[in-house]
Amino acid sequence: MMPSHPLLGAIESPADLRALSEQDLLTLAAELRDYLIHTVATRGGHFAAGLGTVELTIALHYVFNTPEDRLVWDVGHQAYPHKVLTGRRDRLGTIKQLHGLAPFPSRAESPYDTFGVGHSSTSVSAALGMAIAAARKGEQRRAVAVIGDGAMSAGMAFEALNHAGSLSVDLLVVLNDNDMSISENVGALSNYFARVISGPLYAQLRAGGKRALQQLPVLRELARRSEEHVKGMVLPGTLFEEMGFNYLGPVDGHDLKALLRALRTAHGLAGPRLLHVVTRKGKGYAPAEADPITWHGPGPFDPATGTLQKEKPGTPTYSQIFGQWLCDMAERDPRIIGITPAMREGSGLVEYSRRFPERYFDVAIAEQHAVTFAAGLACEGLRPVVAIYSTFLQRGYDQTIHDVALQKLPVLFALDRAGLVGSDGATHHGSYDLSFLRCVPNMIIMAPADENECRQMLYTATTLDGPAAVRFPRGRGPGVPPAKEFTALPIGRAEIRRRASGFTAAHAANGAHAVSGANGHGNGHGPAHGERRAGLALLAFGSMVAPALQLAERLDATVVNMRFVKPLDADMLREIAQHHAAIVTLEENAVAGGAGSACSELLDALGLTTPRLHIGIPDHFIEHGSREDCLTAAGLDLPGISAAVERWYAGLGLNDGRAAPRLATAEPVARLGER
Repeated sequence: MMPSHPLLGAIESPADLRALSEQDLLTLAAELRDYLIHTVATRGGHFAAGLGTVELTIALHYVFNTPEDRLVWDVGHQAYPHKVLTGRRDRLGTIKQLHGLAPFPSRAESPYDTFGVGHSSTSVSAALGMAIAAARKGEQRRAVAVIGDGAMSAGMAFEALNHAGSLSVDLLVVLNDNDMSISENVGALSNYFARVISGPLYAQLRAGGKRALQQLPVLRELARRSEEHVKGMVLPGTLFEEMGFNYLGPVDGHDLKALLRALRTAHGLAGPRLLHVVTRKGKGYAPAEADPITWHGPGPFDPATGTLQKEKPGTPTYSQIFGQWLCDMAERDPRIIGITPAMREGSGLVEYSRRFPERYFDVAIAEQHAVTFAAGLACEGLRPVVAIYSTFLQRGYDQTIHDVALQKLPVLFALDRAGLVGSDGATHHGSYDLSFLRCVPNMIIMAPADENECRQMLYTATTLDGPAAVRFPRGRGPGVPPAKEFTALPIGRAEIRRRASGFTAAHAANGAHAVSGANGHGNGHGPAHGERRAGLALLAFGSMVAPALQLAERLDATVVNMRFVKPLDADMLREIAQHHAAIVTLEENAVAGGAGSACSELLDALGLTTPRLHIGIPDHFIEHGSREDCLTAAGLDLPGISAAVERWYAGLGLNDGRAAPRLATAEPVARLGER
C-alpha cells in the first residue's frame, strides 16, 4: 500500500519546489525516495540509479529556473525523480508501458525534458549546443548537463568536454559519480577540500589570482604546478582543469545543503565548469545499495522485504543460449575472446566472465573501441566475439566497416535484442541492423529461427575467415532444444519448412535449381512447361519463421526459413519465384533496405518479376510497451501479418484460376493504416 507523501503530493512543477524552504527539502527527499520505491515495486523499471539522484534532482530544480534553464540528463536511467517533480508524479506507474510514460526523457512528453536520450554520453554535446544557441540569441539562460551512470567512459563525452573547454560558454557539467569510476569514497579529508574548493571564496580568489598572475608568467607557472600537485593528491580535478573547465568538488551528492551551496557557486561562475558529485546507486534502499547491478532495472518486487518477483520458468532466452554457447566454445578453442560494452548481464556473459576472466573484456560504454579492439585481436589470430545489442552497434558502425569488414577480419558480432525490444522503446529497438550491415562487403549475416539454429549459426561464424553477424531477438525462442554438438551450416543456404499444395518436393530438390535461362521460360510469370503454380510463398527471416508457419497452415503457403540475409540463397529464390504465384517476405527489421529488399534486388537481377510484398517494421519509430504491444504496433503480430497478406493477395487480381487465400477466421487489425 502506498504510504502518504503530503509534501511531494503538493508538488506539481519545479516552481512549487522552489517555494519550499531548504529545511522542507530534506523531508521532500525522503518522501520522493519512498515514492520511487513503492511505485517501481508494482511494475518494475529502472531503479537504483534514480534512488541515487534524489537529492541532486531536487537541488538542480531548486537552484536553476527550469525549464527556462536547460537541464539535460544523460542515459535517462537516473531521471525518474526528475519525471516525478515535473508534473508526471501520478503517471510514474505507467512508465515503459503502452501509452504510458516514456522510459527515458522525451521532448514530446514534457518541456522539462529538453533533450531525448536513451543511448549514453550525449548530454554534454547537447547542452553545449543549447548554451551556444542561447548566447547567439542573446538569451540569459543556463545549460546544465548531468552525466553519470558510467556515461563518462564513452569517448563522445570527452570529445564534447574537449570542445567545450576551449570556449567561453556558460555551461555546467554535473558529473554524477555513482560507481566509483573516478574517485574514492568521500572521506573526511575529501569533505574538507570539497567545502573549500566548492565555496564562493575559493572561486573568487582563484579567479582573481589567475588575472593577477597573467602578468607574471614565471610565478603563474609555479602556482599552476603547485595547485596541480596539491589537488592531484586528493582530488580528481586536474584532468578537467587541463581541459579548460573550472572544477568544483567532489561534493557528497546526498548532502542537500552541500549540494545547494556548490550549485549556487557554480551558478554564479562564468565559462565552462564541472561539478563533481559523488552519489550512491540505490541510496536509501538497502537491497539496491548492496547489489546495484541486480537492482538497476528490476521487475516487480516486495518493497518491505526486497524480494523480487520470480519469473515464470520457461525455455532459455536467446541471451542465455548465447552465453552457454560462448562458454562451450571457449572450452574447446583458446582463441575465443568475449567482449562487451557494459552489457555483461544483459548479454548473458556472467558465467563466461567468471569462468574465463582472462578472456573476458568489458570495455565500458565504448562501442567504437569495442569493435576496433576486436579487430586488433583478430589481426593477431584470436577469435573475438563482440556481444552487443543491435541498437548499440549503430554507434560502432564506422569501425565495423573500416576496421573490420574492409580488412576482412574474423570478428563475430552477436547481435542481441535485434528487432523490437518492448518497454525500452524507440531508442533501444534493434530495427536497422539488417539494413545497415547487408550493404557492407565481406559481411556474412545470419538470423536464426530457433534456439538450436542460433547456437549452430554462432558456431558457423567461428569457422569463417571474415566478419559475421548473428542477430537474435529479445526473450525466448519457440522452444527448440539446442544440440550440444556443433554443426556448421552451409553458407547461404535456406531451408523449406513447409510446402504449399502444388509445390512438390521435386520442385525444391537441388536438381530443380538447374533451370534453363534466367527464369525457365523467359518472363517469370508462369512455371516452366505449363506447370500450375502454387499460391503463396512466405520467405521468413529469423523470428518471423514461427508466425509464418502459423499463417501458412491457414493459407496453404510455402514457408522458407531463409537463415542467411547475406549471402541469400539465389537458387532457392529462383525456384520459389518460378513455382509460386506471389511472394511475401517477413522480417523483424525496417522494411527500408532490409532483408526483403535484398530478395527483390536479387530476383530483379535474375529477371524474375513474381509479385512480392515486403512486411517488416514500417517507416516510423515504434514506441514503448510490451514486446507483444510493439509487434502489434508494427503490424508484425499474426493478425497484422494475416490481414496485410490477405488484402494484398486479393488485390493482385491474378488470372491463373487461383482464388485469393482466405483466413479461416479473419481477425481485425488495429493501426493497419500505418502500413
